[in-house]
Amino acid sequence: TFKLYSMVLSIFSLNVRLWSSVLMTRVFVYGTLKKGQPNNYRMFDSNNGKAEYLGSAFTSQKYPLVITTKDNIPFLLNIPGQGHRVHGEIYKVDDQMLKFLDTFKSVPTWYQRTVVQLEVKEWVGKTEGEEKVSPGSITDVFVYTATTYKPDWRSLPCYENYDSEGDHGLKYNTEEKL
Repeated sequence: TFKLYSMVLSIFSLNVRLWSSVLMTRVFVYGTLKKGQPNNYRMFDSNNGKAEYLGSAFTSQKYPLVITTKDNIPFLLNIPGQGHRVHGEIYKVDDQMLKFLDTFKSVPTWYQRTVVQLEVKEWVGKTEGEEKVSPGSITDVFVYTATTYKPDWRSLPCYENYDSEGDHGLKYNTEEKL
């Protein structure tokens, strides 16, 4: 009986592991949600869902990363070919976290969730049942971009790596957004 119980438990645990990996989505963050930035803690608040840091990457194409609004919010404008190859981090998130991020990012008012191609710099994520991801490889992930924005945003300075304390002098307003 113990052997049968043990076998059933391992099959159950395998199903749970496979099921949970199916429900995980990869998201690229380039602004205040990155490590060391004011909103990174939100990625690890269990009330928001689950997130796992997978690695660092940069966009395969150039995009304008601008800082704007009275709160100095970073926006990735969905204009491929302009700006810089933007550096950020890849996370694997569950559906609950994805819904939280959509709300936090005010989708579809401020941001839209789109797909972008990334070049992997560093990969630390586990790859159970997934293809091996190595530095230099290309992967598609979701990213929050601005496809609708004010016309003057196109003429703002562009950045390749956002830091809320950067030498741009545009400190992010950390007042509660939700």
